[in-house]
Amino acid sequence: MDFFNEISLLNMTNSKLSNSDFDSSNFIVFLNTWRKPLIIITIIAFVASIIFSSSVFISPKYKSTVVLFPTSTNSISKALLGENIGNKHDIMEFGEEEQTEQMLQLLNSNKIRDRVIKKYDLMNHYEIDPDSKYKNTRLFKEYDNNITFRRTEYMAVKISVLDKDPQMAADIANDIAELLDSTKNEMQKVRAVKGFKIVEEEYLKLRKEIKQMEDSLTTLRKLGVHDYESQSEMINMQLAIELAKGNKAGVAALEKKLTILAEYGGPYVSLRDALEHEKKQSSLIKAKYEEAKVDAEEYLPQKFIVNSAYKAEKKAYPIRWIIVLSSTLSALFLSILVIIFIENFRKLEKKKTIK
Repeated sequence: MDFFNEISLLNMTNSKLSNSDFDSSNFIVFLNTWRKPLIIITIIAFVASIIFSSSVFISPKYKSTVVLFPTSTNSISKALLGENIGNKHDIMEFGEEEQTEQMLQLLNSNKIRDRVIKKYDLMNHYEIDPDSKYKNTRLFKEYDNNITFRRTEYMAVKISVLDKDPQMAADIANDIAELLDSTKNEMQKVRAVKGFKIVEEEYLKLRKEIKQMEDSLTTLRKLGVHDYESQSEMINMQLAIELAKGNKAGVAALEKKLTILAEYGGPYVSLRDALEHEKKQSSLIKAKYEEAKVDAEEYLPQKFIVNSAYKAEKKAYPIRWIIVLSSTLSALFLSILVIIFIENFRKLEKKKTIK
């Protein structure tokens, strides 16, 4: 029985079912009536989906992934130096949700994207016309389709790269993980270096002031002012003794020393107290200076790599069985809908003719 005989049989069936509702039993009869055309359509869709999902029509892509955790600390000095030793800033500790979100934002930044595009010449690799009006739009869209970042359920970050070259997919994934360090460090260094310059300027200025005070005290000591309070007390006691003895030469010598103390004692005390205060300040600023210098000149890795990417042996895209199954079922479903529409349309036309 050919296709036209099937249509004739369908018309006969329609005449029998014209006065009945389209329930489940009628649907089974309907499928049985159209079984051969539906089977033919299903087979054609099945074979076509196998053919068009092959590597001849769809370039296979290979997938490589990197899984990493963010670190919990950003400042090296806070994690390693001074009073912060032993506190919650642990360089070995994994980051939490906040650090994971920051890492994802960095991975999606144009700083990393532009470096990857330039290094691997993705414009040519993705076969995008460099003279196209919307070349960058197409390039960025292709990049986003092939390179993705997501947070795992354990607060890690997964970098996934799809590419028709399995080795390039692995190289891009590993390079993005490395670029994360350099990109974040570069951003932090700008601020760290500026902060270091500010602290360094204050520290050197304070050291210069301390040196000037020390030089001034040295000059006063050469004049005979060594310790104003104790010297005054000792000289006054000795003066009283010499006066009692009637030693005019001794009294004259002691009065001369008292005159020097009276003239330079005040400045000496002021300089001595100011120097003591400035040295305390210098000690505090020196600690800040050393911390800022470490932050400006050194760096620590910003991630813990759990899994590095490697060259994939099997393609990840397309998944042919999904394409074949979905295409075949879609063709079958669409065919049933079209046939039902045709049947209902004929029923309506028949009712109009009868009336």
